[in-house]
Amino acid sequence: MSALFEELDYAPTPIGAISLRRRRILALDTDVFEILLGDEHLMSSLFTASEVALADEGLAALTGDGLDVLVGGLGLGYTAQAALAHETVAALTVVDLLEPVIRWHREGLVPMKTELVEDPRCRLVQGDFFALAASETGFDADRPGRQYDAILIDIDHTPERLLHGGSKGFYTADGLRGLQRFLKPGGVVGLWSDEPPDEAIIALLGTAFAETWAAPVVFANPLQDAREVTQAVYLGRKA
Repeated sequence: MSALFEELDYAPTPIGAISLRRRRILALDTDVFEILLGDEHLMSSLFTASEVALADEGLAALTGDGLDVLVGGLGLGYTAQAALAHETVAALTVVDLLEPVIRWHREGLVPMKTELVEDPRCRLVQGDFFALAASETGFDADRPGRQYDAILIDIDHTPERLLHGGSKGFYTADGLRGLQRFLKPGGVVGLWSDEPPDEAIIALLGTAFAETWAAPVVFANPLQDAREVTQAVYLGRKA
């Protein structure tokens, strides 16, 4: 049996101390990996349905092969892993603000070990997604203005519950319209949310995109007698 608790790494970052820990849940006979920013829980390997759905729903809205995909927010890597499971994806760029998170994947400290690093289609980039989205050059310094088939974002808890203040201007009509510069025609933006679908967020996306919708993601919480939890994936398509 594994040790009941282990802090795998702890590191300061510009937005606070971040830690990766593993704990044994005896009732489920499983190890759970968690990322915390200070005392705030960011991600758990026990709840990944909506992170996977972000990739699956976004890519299901596209046709064709050779897709070029951008993911904002790495975490434990489940959105990136789900995107790479689609054979239509030819290139995946994952942008994360925090160097330690990228290092955990390179060192194999996360549940999927070094799977993302070893996939030749995948590139992990340290950077501020929201600052890059507002920049003139975009997300690829070698190819200014590079456009993607899908941009999938899993950073803030919701557009109203922000991880830190740097993303505030993104969740506006102007911020979302600006992101279209880096989307191919017909391309899709996907946005993860910790809460059920909200008509106000769909309406906000509608100020920037030709087509918008939300996909509820329902799963059982095994720590609360299988109580159902509903989160959301919001999607917007460029004309």
